[in-house]
Amino acid sequence: MTGKSLADYQSEYEKIIFYDQPRKDILLVGLLTEMEKQFKISMRTKEWEMDHPKIIAMYRKIAITRTL
Repeated sequence: MTGKSLADYQSEYEKIIFYDQPRKDILLVGLLTEMEKQFKISMRTKEWEMDHPKIIAMYRKIAITRTL
């Protein structure tokens, strides 16, 4: 399985934000979970965040869009 690019996640995000609640939140959580697995975000540290600013920025953007 090859991972998605950040552009792929951005594209999915842009489609999801137009859905109604709660479907939007469910899809966003799925996107966050997928990113956590692919980029090992759950194991992040300050150093990891400094080394991967674009990944963490996209992750946070998705996270703050949720209403859950």
